[in-house]
Parts: sequence; structure tokens; C-alpha cells
Amino acid sequence: MRQAWRVADVRAAERILMAALPEGTLMQRAAAGLARRCALLLEASGGVYGARVLLLVGSGDNGGDTLYAGAALARRGAQVRALLLRPERVHLAGLQALRAAGGFTVRELPENADLVLDGIVGIGASGGLRAPAAALVKRLDGLRGRSGARAAVVAVDVPSGVAVDTGDVPGEAVTADVTVTFGCLKPAHVVGPAAVHCGQVELVDIGLGPAMRADPALSVPDAADVAQWWPQPGPASDKYTRGVVGIATGSATYPGAALLGVSGALAGPTGMVRYAGSAHEEVVRAHPSVVAAPRMAEAGRVQAWVCGSGLGTDDEARTTLRSVLATSLPVVLDADALTLLIDGKHAKDLRRDAPMVLTPHDGEFKRLAGEAPGADRVGAALKLAAWTNAVVLLKGDRTIVATPAGEALVNPTGSAALATAGSGDVLAGLLGSLLAAGVPPERAAAAAAYAHGLAGRRAAEAGPVTAPDIAAALRATVGELALEQP
Repeated sequence: MRQAWRVADVRAAERILMAALPEGTLMQRAAAGLARRCALLLEASGGVYGARVLLLVGSGDNGGDTLYAGAALARRGAQVRALLLRPERVHLAGLQALRAAGGFTVRELPENADLVLDGIVGIGASGGLRAPAAALVKRLDGLRGRSGARAAVVAVDVPSGVAVDTGDVPGEAVTADVTVTFGCLKPAHVVGPAAVHCGQVELVDIGLGPAMRADPALSVPDAADVAQWWPQPGPASDKYTRGVVGIATGSATYPGAALLGVSGALAGPTGMVRYAGSAHEEVVRAHPSVVAAPRMAEAGRVQAWVCGSGLGTDDEARTTLRSVLATSLPVVLDADALTLLIDGKHAKDLRRDAPMVLTPHDGEFKRLAGEAPGADRVGAALKLAAWTNAVVLLKGDRTIVATPAGEALVNPTGSAALATAGSGDVLAGLLGSLLAAGVPPERAAAAAAYAHGLAGRRAAEAGPVTAPDIAAALRATVGELALEQP
């Protein structure tokens, strides 16, 4: 599992490491890794020798990393030009190294370049880019390389203009093809709109690991993690020992929500799905293996409940929600169940010991929390998780899973294909199945989001995506994840 640390924790680790190393060692390590990655890009598009490389150089260590990397490329025959945004605060040793290697400075943005290194600001910057830098960034798309294609952009540590600790993009920011970061990942690499600006993220090991004293701000599960968490049947398994999930969703008005939630649950690890609600006849016609009843009292025993999507907000829906919350079982609350929580009538029902997962999109989050997630989506999700004593799955391009204990996970498989009606119903059903199979709620939420995202990508390969397409793609997706198990 990858992890990301906040700036203050990175700086603290750097100070510990620098105290034990000769001066400038970390910068040289960073610059060597940066130059190596830039050389690989150039070799793929005509070679390093003769390539036109532009350095956008700000002040401080970030500018130093950029200048030393430029010097390394110049020694390999690249034509390296440096545009100094703050000449009075340039890293002098780095500038001397560049000039000694044959590089030179320019006063204006040139008309062409094969590669641009974004060293305008690093992880210590706050707020958006100042006007001169912002204007410069807007013009980068006009630079063309040897083949006539747009110049490749490599961000040094983070793309300039992003908020490193939150992943927000408060104004103009560099959009990189590759971001080369040093020592560890930062939140901007994996969450929020900043993650899109990073492009492909390459991590250069500069020896920072042993000096990290703080807990990571974020964790990012990968396929191997999800496969390890995903329950698999064994020789002694039966439909009951694998878990039974109850689905209390849909209504006569919205039977599709029930069908989609059940579809998601059937792709999960449980051995049986029980449905309770007014769409029971439609559910059985579409899914004969599901045990369906019109009311929860007739549904039979389950190990977890999914409640909300398509349920409506009338008295009958409120009774269903109250019945679900009155159990001692893990529950997933989605869509209409979240709407029913807003007026506070169920506040006492939320005081429960069993796990609970809330799955809001931004609009539902705003109604629940009284304000939108804002620039710090991770912080907002953690705040709501602590307030509700529930795991919060905040949907988005980089879905966030936050726990009441302060742990945050980010899903890396998000896709615009998931932005379609009913997609969340499928996700809720899958999540409920994982809970019923005994997976801890934060892992169940992260694993469901991961598989759901991959299924959305798979479905998109065939064209425009609908929620049934995502549900149909889940089986093959889950099967591939099973192959990741050791």
C-alpha cells in the first residue's frame, strides 16, 4: 500500500536526514533521479543529445533540484536554457553547475522546447501562483518540440500551483505529464484535482524512509491489498458461512435502485443475497437466486444491511431505516437513507456499536455536514466520520474513505465513467456484500470503491457507460483481483 505524508512531516524527516549527511547530499540525490527520468522521456522522443530543455526555475531548494538536473542533461548534450523567475533568490550553486555544464539563462519564454522542467515552486509554497508565474504557465501549451508535438512537462516534486497538503488547485497550475517526487508521496499526488495535474507520478528514493516519524496522512490501496482483503470461499464454505447480505433499497417508484443494488451485492463475496422491499417481485424476476420479501421482518437472517437508494423519504422509508439501524449488524447507508438523516430525527438511532458506512456524494455531504467538502476533502471526510462515528465513503474522482479514528484511504481507480445514474447503487450493494462477509468497514469501503472503479473503466472500453454496464463488468473485475492473491 502506498502512503502519502504532509509537508510538515516531510520537512521534519528531511531535517533529521540532513543532519546525518554531508551538505547538499539530498539535493544531489533528488537531482540525479530527476535527470534520469527526464533522459528517459527524451530518449523516447529523439534522444537526449541536441534536445531543447527549458528549466522554469523558482527560488529555494526546488529551483536547486531543477538546476542540477539541467546541468546533468547539459553534460549529455542537451541544449538547456533556464528561465529564472526570481533571479535575486536563485540557488547559486545550482546555477553555477548549469553554466559550467554549458547551460545558459534566458529572459523570456522561448518559442520551442522538447522538455520543460517545472521548478517554479515546491512543497513549501502556499496559495496559488503569483501573477507572473501564472501567466507563464498558461503559455506552456504553445511550446512545440522536434516532432511538432507539445513539449513534455515534468513537475519537480509537485506541479507548481497545487495545494500540497489538500490536493486542491486554487488557481492556475502546471499540468504535468510526469511528476518526479522525492522521498515520499504527498497528498497532492493522490487526491483532489491536483492528482490530475500530476500526470504519472515517479517516486525517487533519497533515503527519507528511516527518518519518517509521523503517521502518513493518506494510504492508497493497490490491487494486491484489495485482493488480500477480499474473502475467497474454501473447501468447507457454504452459502451461509460466506455471509448473507440484506438489501433494503428501491421502491415501487424506483425499482431500478433495488435491481442495481442487488446486482452489486451478487458480485461480492457473500453466498446469499436477501432483498426486503416493495420491489421484491422485480428483483426475483431479474435475479432468481435472491431470496426476496416485501418487508424486513420476513427477509430472514443476514450479516449486514444496505439501505437507502431508491427507498424514498416517506413514512414507510423512515420505518425501514429505523429498523435497519435498530439491528446490531453492520450497515451501509446510501442516497435516500442519508437524506432521512438530515432532519435529526434519527440521531438517537445512530448511537450504535456496530459498524456503519455512509456513502455521500458532494451534495449529500453538504446536506449532512452543513457545508460542502471544500478544498480539503480528506479533512472534511474525517470530520464527518468523527461526528457520525461512522466510516465515510466520500464519492468523487478520487473517492476518500475516512474513519472515526482518523485514518484516511484514497481510491486510485476512479473514472469519469462512474458519473452515471445508479452507479452508486451498485457500489453500495458491493460494499454491503463485503461487510456481510466479515471485512472491516474501512477495508470493505476501500475494496468496493477499488473494484467499482476498475469495473467502470472496463465498461467504458465498449462505449458510453450505464450503471447496469458497471454491474455486468464487476464479475470479471473481481475475478481478476482474485488472481492477485499470493
